[in-house]
Amino acid sequence: MAADPGARGTARQATTHPQTATGNSPLILSGATVVLPTGTVRDGRVIVDGTRITGAAPENARLVDVTGFTLVPGFVDIHNHGGGGASFTSGTVEDVLKGIHTHRLHGTTTVVASTVTGEMDFLAQRAGLLSELAEQGDLAGIHFEGPFISPCRKGAHSEALLRDPDPADVRKLVDAARGQARMVTLATELPGGLDSVRLLTELGVIAAIGHTDASYEQTLAAIDAGATVATHLFNAMPPLGHREPGPIAALLDDGRVTVELINDGTHLHPAALELAFHHAGAERVAFITDAMDAAGFGDGRYMLGPLEVEVSEGVARLVEGGSIAGSTLTLDRAFKRAVTVDRLPVEDVVAAISANPARLLGSYDEVGSLEPGKYADLVLLDAEFDLKGVMRRGEWVVDPQLG
Repeated sequence: MAADPGARGTARQATTHPQTATGNSPLILSGATVVLPTGTVRDGRVIVDGTRITGAAPENARLVDVTGFTLVPGFVDIHNHGGGGASFTSGTVEDVLKGIHTHRLHGTTTVVASTVTGEMDFLAQRAGLLSELAEQGDLAGIHFEGPFISPCRKGAHSEALLRDPDPADVRKLVDAARGQARMVTLATELPGGLDSVRLLTELGVIAAIGHTDASYEQTLAAIDAGATVATHLFNAMPPLGHREPGPIAALLDDGRVTVELINDGTHLHPAALELAFHHAGAERVAFITDAMDAAGFGDGRYMLGPLEVEVSEGVARLVEGGSIAGSTLTLDRAFKRAVTVDRLPVEDVVAAISANPARLLGSYDEVGSLEPGKYADLVLLDAEFDLKGVMRRGEWVVDPQLG
């Protein structure tokens, strides 16, 4: 489960109108640089009619000039533990909704709620609560990060609550999610790991390799069994070695695997991020936040499951032991950093932050790109790639007030 010092300020400076809607008046957002799956279009336009993007402008459409801005799809975060001072793992329904809205203010229009290690009965109970919000459309599903992870690579998870990935226990959590389980992170080298991967694959749930001490060969076996995601690649796993390449080499090399990256400047050196993009290619990278409560909120002390976390200058670390404990990252900051610091092509960043995670979730027919028929989920960026507007399902969450 780290941090961007600028996240708090961005959330408070944005002009937010969560109830502002396009209503019965369709919109033509015209003049922007529009990033499409087929390439970037200058002086393009996106037409919004109700909750959807459409290919033809109705007669009553209102023209909005967005010249000088860039339009990209709404961001899709498949690994997020909370924000705005609220936890997806332990908060009330109102807390979870607050966390969701905090990330929407930063461009994340689709979010999967991630839990942290806890008692099995507690996690099953949380799955019930989160599944209701997923059924309502507030969440895109649930990701269980722990308790089936390695004590050698536990990161910010309570070692006392860890357990081997017994398929019966894995099935218990998936069943508790009532069809809303999207991903389970496992240390697949532990007893029951490969059988649990096979079970998840049969159930249509993503098996993710993470918080693992697996060897190269063990990781390949897990991929062959059906694992398709690397949970925050490089973090909470053995480093790349020239004699013992470990899981990183296997995960980067296999075309069946999508690798999560936390692009906050704390979790990864820019050279590590460059290595991942160079070797896996933009089509196999998914930017995530791994955000905890402090995202979009500020420094201070927080609880991550049963563990206390100190957030200082935007970096979250366990009070006891000092391990990095998630992040305070928001995806708008990850986007800007990728373009302005890492010098990645905008098209590659859009793939990593929208299209690829949407495909993983099986929702690319609805979100992840600016194409007719899909939900009108979009982000408006200025010339410096700072967020200026967010639309979700055809309604402004952050209103650019352009007329």
